[in-house]
Amino acid sequence: MTAIKHALQRDIFTPNDERLLSIVNVCKAGKKKRNCFLCATVTTERPVQVNVVKVKKSDKGDFYKRQTAWALRDLAVVDAKDAVKENPEFDLHFDKVYKWVASSAVEKNTFISCIWKLNQRYLRKKIDFINVSSQLLEESVPSGENQSVAGGDEEAVDEYQELNAREEQDIEIMMEGCEYAISNAEAFAEKLSRELQVLDGANIQSIMASEKQVNILMKLLDEALKEVDQIELKLSSYEEMLQSVKEQMDQISESNHLIHLSNTNNVKLLSEIEFLVNHMDLAKGHIKALQEGDLTSSRGIEACTNAADALLQCMNVALRPGHDMLHAVKQQQQRFSDLREQFARRLASHLNSVFVSAEGHDQSSTLAQHSAELTLPNHHPFHRDLLRYAKLMEWLKNTDYGKYEGLTKNYMDYLSRLYEREIKDFFEVAKIKMTGTTREGKKFATLPRKESAVKQETESLHGSSGKLTGSTSSLNKLSVQSSGNRRSQSSSLLDMGNMSASDLDVADRTKFDKIFEQVLSELEPLCLAEQDFISKFFKLQQHQSISGTTTNEAEEMDGGTLSRSYASGVPQTISSEKDMIRQMMTKIFRCIEPELNNLIALGDKIDSFNSLYMLVKMSHHVWTAQNVDPASFLSTTLGNVLVTVKRNFDKCISNQMKQMDEVKISKKSKVGILPFVAEFEEFAALAESIFKNAERRGDLDKAYTKLIRAVFVSVEKVANESQKTPRDVVMMENFHHIFATLSRLKISCLEAEKKEAKLKYTDHLQSYVIYSLGQPLEKLNHFFEGVEARVAQGIREEEVSYQLAFNKQELRKVIKEYPGKEVKKGLDNLYKKVDKHLCEEENLLQVVWHSMQDEFIRQYKHFEGLIARCYPGSGITMEFTIQDILDYCSSIAQSH
Repeated sequence: MTAIKHALQRDIFTPNDERLLSIVNVCKAGKKKRNCFLCATVTTERPVQVNVVKVKKSDKGDFYKRQTAWALRDLAVVDAKDAVKENPEFDLHFDKVYKWVASSAVEKNTFISCIWKLNQRYLRKKIDFINVSSQLLEESVPSGENQSVAGGDEEAVDEYQELNAREEQDIEIMMEGCEYAISNAEAFAEKLSRELQVLDGANIQSIMASEKQVNILMKLLDEALKEVDQIELKLSSYEEMLQSVKEQMDQISESNHLIHLSNTNNVKLLSEIEFLVNHMDLAKGHIKALQEGDLTSSRGIEACTNAADALLQCMNVALRPGHDMLHAVKQQQQRFSDLREQFARRLASHLNSVFVSAEGHDQSSTLAQHSAELTLPNHHPFHRDLLRYAKLMEWLKNTDYGKYEGLTKNYMDYLSRLYEREIKDFFEVAKIKMTGTTREGKKFATLPRKESAVKQETESLHGSSGKLTGSTSSLNKLSVQSSGNRRSQSSSLLDMGNMSASDLDVADRTKFDKIFEQVLSELEPLCLAEQDFISKFFKLQQHQSISGTTTNEAEEMDGGTLSRSYASGVPQTISSEKDMIRQMMTKIFRCIEPELNNLIALGDKIDSFNSLYMLVKMSHHVWTAQNVDPASFLSTTLGNVLVTVKRNFDKCISNQMKQMDEVKISKKSKVGILPFVAEFEEFAALAESIFKNAERRGDLDKAYTKLIRAVFVSVEKVANESQKTPRDVVMMENFHHIFATLSRLKISCLEAEKKEAKLKYTDHLQSYVIYSLGQPLEKLNHFFEGVEARVAQGIREEEVSYQLAFNKQELRKVIKEYPGKEVKKGLDNLYKKVDKHLCEEENLLQVVWHSMQDEFIRQYKHFEGLIARCYPGSGITMEFTIQDILDYCSSIAQSH
């Protein structure tokens, strides 16, 4: 190895001004065939640079070459793998981890030790040495072949020590004091040597002079030791004298400790007793209030509330460890439990009696007392009286949830029967007002509820499920009483029977709208007041669970509108206060949704147009309820009913479209304005007045689009099937009427249809005019059509006159057949025929006649142009002029 070091120093490092300090023969981990050397080197120039150089033999094997060099300052970690066992493997962490296997563990340790010393001497940044023995880092590099490298350079490295800043400053000051310190180093060194000898002599003399003083100091120390011995003897005698006093004081101290401990225990015991007395003692007044307190008066309720709160505080006191073992505490807790059970039973019994009295009490909710104004009874006094018990209900909820739940179920049972009676009577009055049924000479109060003829007749219209039954005659019996000109109640938009859309009774619709709005306006505050009361009275501000409820009861509580809260008979937790309130409201007001559906079905049976009013009103109330609470009972119920109303509305639109498709027109009379076109105008006008500023405008727009497309299709169908009235007339008149209707109503969603109607009207007007004008001058038209055909075939215009069928003589012959008198006669016949085709309602006769006049004049100019181009210089002209045409048309229009 020494020979290798000398060779490497000579061949590689000396040319680069470097000194080789340590070397290790290694190979990469897993690749032991290709050996190389890792060398630790320092530069000979200042500042010193320390490197780790990888050297390997050339491919030919006759010399070494430098392959890779790393600066020692870039080395982060040296991992020796094992600090206890000898292991030749080690890792060097530079920019990446290099894994090596040394030829022997000794070489590895020598190399790592050299790296550690170089790090300590030359680098400020310290390298992490892991899995390296602490002894290896402290000991020097061992002697032997590794100690002498390049003439003892490693030993020189061990002896070298950098000067600190203070030493450098002193040397500079000393060198400044000597002028030849730099120019003559040997003279400067001799001077320093002489000064050093002078200093050594002075030190020796100073040491010899201080010997006398040292002897004096030693004598004083001997005398001090003697004095210390005497003091120790006296202290020993004093300690023997105080030993008895110490024993007595120990006894006194132990007695004081026992007294202090006893006092401490007494204080703690007193504190525990005071705690139990203060927190578990219920006043006699509270006990009396719980046992005998008046639950009917406000003062008695307040006293019972305070007593119940005090009892709850005593029962919920947080006992300290060990208190529950005391017999007195157990007795007091049992007493509290008995008082709680007794008062809870008394409170539940009293509130049940209040609920029962509320159900049986006549709260002015009979049919007769509320029939005139169509209002529901106000339960505010009942709620106000019960709210006095709200705090007691909260106490009962926190202390005895079973009785609280029982009261909740009883309240729902009693109130559901009360509300069902009131709401059914209320809806019965609303149905009577809608249908106009009365009983002369009798008041509603005198009619037995089960035997009431009004109810019997109303029940013939609807069953328990809310579906309408019965015949049209029974409906007319209810609806047609005092008005002989009222339209049939089953009539619809396109009813083609005895009654037409013009016979609709607007007053009846307005009356229905007011009644329906009154019904919803009465139901909303009733439900909101009850919901607010339930929330306050039953204290549903926290998540609670309903326990002990069977599947059937849960389904009954849902009322058929909510999802089941229980499955397979196992109680489940209701997630929130809102769910509990909604289920209670569903149980209490379970009759509202069926009654509303019955009322909606009755209104739809009376007049299908009522679905428009109901859709607008119901949508507004649903929107209002959802703004208050989207998940409330009122919002959910009205939302369900709104679905029914929307279905009725869609059904109404579908029926109108179906009747349009089935419409039949008489073959013997002219068509005119089709009934469903006029009725669409009425429907649109009515719908626009109803849906003004409505929330569900989008539903109407969709219905408009469906209806107008059906109208367009039906108009074309009728026009194609018409025999007496020309197709163009049917199309022209009806699309003109549709265009006028849409222009007047300004329905934004039908702008495209309005443009389409105008286009169809103008197209068919032009088609009708052109077709009709061919009849007064039929031969002349045929002649010039033949001329235009020859020109189209390629014959030059000036050569048309040479055609045998179109020469000048033939032209003169045709023109002579149409003198002015004959033209006027033909126009007069045309006017009469157009008058027969057109209907008086649309008043398009003058418009059509003016268009015909313009078209006739255009044809006249076209004929004259053809004569001038095809028969130049012939002098042939028509026997009537444009002015004659204007005069003929004007006189014909005035004469009729």
